[in-house]
Amino acid sequence: MAVNTMKIPLAPTALNQLAPQTLGITWNDGHESKYFVRNIRLSCRCANCIDEWTREKILKDETVPQDIRPKKMETVGRYALQINWSDGHNTGIFTFEQLRSQCECDPCLKQKNNH
Repeated sequence: MAVNTMKIPLAPTALNQLAPQTLGITWNDGHESKYFVRNIRLSCRCANCIDEWTREKILKDETVPQDIRPKKMETVGRYALQINWSDGHNTGIFTFEQLRSQCECDPCLKQKNNH
């Protein structure tokens, strides 16, 4: 008898605005992530924010408003979210793996600080 060893791809099951500047994502493995939305915006990897050749950051942190917020979020295939931001930026795609690795919940922050 064959055993199914396929891993279920990481995917959000719910998106919640936890506070004016805090986004929550519940994942299909049960983890509940917390994010400060400005940190997500600052981590954009699109060609407007990161040099395509050198991979150096072009986006200047000081140009992103402190009160930035997502205006609209849509899934891209089964692997990412595209976020339209209140500063007009809308070309970034945030993979589920990228978002999960940026989780700012207390247990994830503790784990990151211990490594």
